[in-house]
Amino acid sequence: MTGLVSRFAPSTTGFAHPGTLLSALLVWLDARSAGGRALLRLEDVDHTRCRPEWAEQMRGALDWLGLDWDGVELQSERRARHEEALDALAAAGRLYPCTCTRGERRGGRRAPDGGWAYENTCRGRPLPPGGWRAVPDVLRARLPDDEVTLIDEGGMELSQTPAFELGDPVVRRRDGALAYQLVVVVDDAAGGVNRVVRGRDIASSTATQVLLQQLLGVPTPTYRHHFLLVEPASAERDSAESPAAGLVKLAKLHGSIPFSLVRAQLDGRELCGLLAFAMGLLPSPSPRSPAELVPLFSWAKVRTADLVATWSAERGLRFAEP
Repeated sequence: MTGLVSRFAPSTTGFAHPGTLLSALLVWLDARSAGGRALLRLEDVDHTRCRPEWAEQMRGALDWLGLDWDGVELQSERRARHEEALDALAAAGRLYPCTCTRGERRGGRRAPDGGWAYENTCRGRPLPPGGWRAVPDVLRARLPDDEVTLIDEGGMELSQTPAFELGDPVVRRRDGALAYQLVVVVDDAAGGVNRVVRGRDIASSTATQVLLQQLLGVPTPTYRHHFLLVEPASAERDSAESPAAGLVKLAKLHGSIPFSLVRAQLDGRELCGLLAFAMGLLPSPSPRSPAELVPLFSWAKVRTADLVATWSAERGLRFAEP
C-alpha cells in the first residue's frame, strides 16, 4: 500500500441517497486505485439533527454497495480531541465569544457558500476569566486576514481571503455542539488523512480549513472536489446551493431519493454499475462491484458537470444533464 490516506465523512442527518453513495464510491475508488487507505468517519456531532439509527443505516448502505474501509469511527466519540483544539486556539488568542444571530446577518453580504457573510463584529470580545468553557455564547476562531492561494487537483480555483469573504468561522455553537469547520480539520489530522475527495458543495470551505490547519499546526491534505447529483429546487430549499438555476444538491436532511426506494428496485451491483455509468467509467449501465471498477478508474474519465437525478416508481433511478 502507498502512504495515501483518504476518508469518506458523511453527516448522519438522514438516510443515505444516491448522491451519498456516489461520493463514497468516488472516494473509495480514488484511494484503492492508488493503493491507499480509505477511512469512514460518521460525522454525528450535531446532536440536534443526527440520529444513531441514521449512522447505522449509512454503514449498512455502504456495505450493501460493496465498499470496505480501513477504519471506522464516530465523530461524537472524539470530543476530547476537539476540545484540545479549542484549548490550543484559546492559548493562541484566537477564540472569542460571539453574540450575533443569523437574523442579524440576513440581508447583508453574500458569502461564497451562498449564505450570509459574518462581518467579524465581535472580534474584539475577550474570553472571560473562566476561559472558553465559561462562555454561554457561540465561539468563533479569529482567522488571519491572509489570502489563501489554492487550486485543487482537478483545477478548481479555491483561492480566498476567508476572514473577509465568509468571516471568522463558528467553532462551537451556542448549544455546546462543536462545529464542522473545526472538527473536520482536527479529525483529518488525527486520522493521518493526507487526501480529501469530496463534493464541490464543500469547496468554499476549503480555504477556511487551510487557515485552521495552519493555526493548529497540522498538515494540509491535497484536495479534489467532484461533481454533484442535483434535483429541482423546492420552495423550502435555496437554489443558491447549485450553480445551475433551480437545482440543488441531493440532501439527506430533505429526504432526497431515499436509499430504501433504490434498494427496493436495484441490488448493490446494479446501483454500483449505474453510478459508474453516471461518473463516466462505463459506456452504459451494467452490474459491477466496486472492486471490478478499480482497474477502470481515472479522474480523466470522471465527468465534471453536475447531473440531475430523478426517481419514479415506473422508471426507477435516472440521470440527465441539467
